[in-house]
Amino acid sequence: MMKIKTITVMMPFKLGSVNCYLLEYNTDYVLIDTGSANQRYELEKEIENVGCKPGHLKLIVITHGDFDHTGNAAYLCERYGAKVAMHPDDSKMAEYGDMFSNRKQPNILVRKVIPMLSGFGENEKFKPDILIEEGDDLSEYGLGAKIISIPGHSMGSVGVLLENGDLFCGDLFENQKSPSLNSIMDDMAAAKASVERLKGFEIKTIYPGHGKSFTMEQLLKNI
Repeated sequence: MMKIKTITVMMPFKLGSVNCYLLEYNTDYVLIDTGSANQRYELEKEIENVGCKPGHLKLIVITHGDFDHTGNAAYLCERYGAKVAMHPDDSKMAEYGDMFSNRKQPNILVRKVIPMLSGFGENEKFKPDILIEEGDDLSEYGLGAKIISIPGHSMGSVGVLLENGDLFCGDLFENQKSPSLNSIMDDMAAAKASVERLKGFEIKTIYPGHGKSFTMEQLLKNI
């Protein structure tokens, strides 16, 4: 039976919190997103508390390349022997440490300050072991799930849809006060198109990058 553990860790400088999701099946695990590097100890403690040991974390899925989601991927990959998977359109964010490599470009000061604020340095950079795209399934890792491309927040944003209808959506949606589109979008037209596509899937519960889970029914009443 699949178990979902929500691990909520704080972002730097009291900028809120971010969710990581540890999926447990049999004695193996898949982690969806990794939080920011400044909360590494807290994240690892939560992972260990459920009994996840090196060799049992089979896969880390990154929903998109922002530093509050990729910050501990390189460390966890080395520590637990897991492989890291993400969409190729966001992979350069992790490889080069540049959250804006495929986005509208902010001023140079913002591009330099954000990695420092998030704790994303040279040791946090990584090249994904696996490039995932629309329609890929994760059965090879013992997980009944498929990848759905949901651009908008970033070009390479993906969702992980379990066979039971649970969707892990990264930052396409949030639930700070109520279920809604994320307040930060690089391409709003793409985001709205992603929402329309998701209506074609049998989705029950949505697990966002920020905020509590909610049902698809609740979301559709708010957007």
